[in-house]
Amino acid sequence: MNGIAARAVDLFKQYGKGDTAVVALDHVNVEFRRNQFTAIMGPSGSGKSTLMHTIAGLDSATSGSAFIGDTDTSRLNDKDITALRRDRLGFIFQSFNLVPTLSAAENITLPTDIAGRNVDQDWFEEITTRLGLKARLDHRPAELSGGQQQRVACARALVSRPEIIFGDEPTGNLDSNASAEVLGILRQAVDRDNQTVVIVTHDAKAASYADRVIFLADGKVVNDLDNPTVDSIYSVIAEVEN
Repeated sequence: MNGIAARAVDLFKQYGKGDTAVVALDHVNVEFRRNQFTAIMGPSGSGKSTLMHTIAGLDSATSGSAFIGDTDTSRLNDKDITALRRDRLGFIFQSFNLVPTLSAAENITLPTDIAGRNVDQDWFEEITTRLGLKARLDHRPAELSGGQQQRVACARALVSRPEIIFGDEPTGNLDSNASAEVLGILRQAVDRDNQTVVIVTHDAKAASYADRVIFLADGKVVNDLDNPTVDSIYSVIAEVEN
C-alpha cells in the first residue's frame, strides 16, 4: 500500500436509528494517493465532511474500515486515535481553531509541544518565512487578519511534517486573495515537500488547485475527476445535482 496515504473500505455511517436514521456514508470505497492534492466535493448533506472526518479519526464509522497508511483507525481505542491524529496528521479548519491566548509561534508549535517532541527549528524557519509570518510570530490571533490566521493554521499543519494534511473548507471564511494564498500554500506543500493533502470544499475554484476531485452525492462516490479545471468541475456538479 506504499502509494496509498488513506483509504475507506466499505465505509458506512448512519446517524440515529429507526425512522429517524440518516445514512451519511453508504458503503464508500475510495483511496487517497500519497503526494497528491485531492478535493472532496458534493451537495450539502452528501457526506463529504463525514467521509473526511471518519478517515481522519475525528468521527467513528458505523461499519467498514478507514485506514491511514496501513493503520485501521476503526480498530483503535480513543487514546490511540488521539495519538494518531497528533503524531501523523495535520488539520486546517474553516474556523482556524487557534488558541486566542497564544502567540502565532506558540500556536504553530502547539501540537509538537503537546506530543513532547522537539520542533525542527530550521523547518520552522523555512515554513514561517515561506508563509510570510516572520513579522507576525509574536502576535496573538486577534491581532491577525483572517488570511494571516489561516496561514498560521497552515504552518501548524506543515511544521510536524504529517503523513496527510486534512482541510475542512479551509478557505470558507476567507476572501478571494487570502483563499488563493492558502490554496497556493497547500499546492506547494504537495509539489515541493511531497505532502499529501485532502480538502473538503464547495468551491470549484478551490478544487481546481487539486490533482483530483472526488464527488459525493447521497453518501456515495458518484464521480472521480483527474486534472480538474473550474469548467470540468462545474460540469460534473451540474450532473451530480440534477
